[in-house]
Amino acid sequence: MSRKVILTCAVTGNAPFNRKHVQMPVTPSQIASSCVEAAKAGASIVHIHVRNPETGEGSRDPILFKEVVDRLRSTGIDIVINLTCGLGAVLMPDPNDESRALPESDVLPVEERMAHLKECLPEIASLDITTGNQVEGSLEFVYLNTTRTLRAMAKRFRELSIKPELEVFSAGDILFGNQLVKEGLIEGTPFFQMVLGVLWGAPASAQTMIYQSSLIAPSSAWAAFGIGREQMPMVAQSALLGGHCRVGLEDNLYLSRGVFATNGQLVDRARSILSNIGMEVATPGEARAILGLKAP
Repeated sequence: MSRKVILTCAVTGNAPFNRKHVQMPVTPSQIASSCVEAAKAGASIVHIHVRNPETGEGSRDPILFKEVVDRLRSTGIDIVINLTCGLGAVLMPDPNDESRALPESDVLPVEERMAHLKECLPEIASLDITTGNQVEGSLEFVYLNTTRTLRAMAKRFRELSIKPELEVFSAGDILFGNQLVKEGLIEGTPFFQMVLGVLWGAPASAQTMIYQSSLIAPSSAWAAFGIGREQMPMVAQSALLGGHCRVGLEDNLYLSRGVFATNGQLVDRARSILSNIGMEVATPGEARAILGLKAP
């Protein structure tokens, strides 16, 4: 019997994107429709960000999240909903005095960072357990998630009965995730998600994945994804090592060089890869069973 692999589709991100890609979902209606497209293509989970409908820039507006989730739920389609909770952690030090933050910084208290989760109550949401230098387009910043803030967020996840997807960008992040598990802040089956190929983060390679997966606490579930051209190679690599997978326009806009993709096409390609190595994509129900989620 082939192994069941959870396939997440991250339908739209928060970062700047190539505006020539006319099918990038931006409005709540487009994002919800893209989630449905991914679900019909066979995704187990959809990971959701929102964007300003007028400008296309990333947003953390709880009203936009609520509209997307309400639209998606109203379709009646079975899909595990996973919302981002990684926003409100952008620190931009003043280059002339790094003890001060520029006004463009966006660092929020825990309750504000999690306001959309309280409104929407998804089954899963990402908890980015990392701090480090990051780049989005021309923007360079410090992605700031202190251990104090992360513990407070983990407690709030538990109170809201939302499973945290522990997004990790380096080996040390995994060790802190294990610590959260030891402290009882993560209940049920812990779920780690390796982010590979981000500039100044862990490289997208087999060596990285083998090493990092060896650090994850026993009895945890884990997944991994690669950025850009490494998206599909990391699908195969993660599945072969016993992990789960993620694709989608948040991480990669292309089917091949110069050819823009849709979320449905990326899910379909990942499903084909998994099938060709003797595995099957988990249904949303099977994903819930693997991760210990309650039926919606």
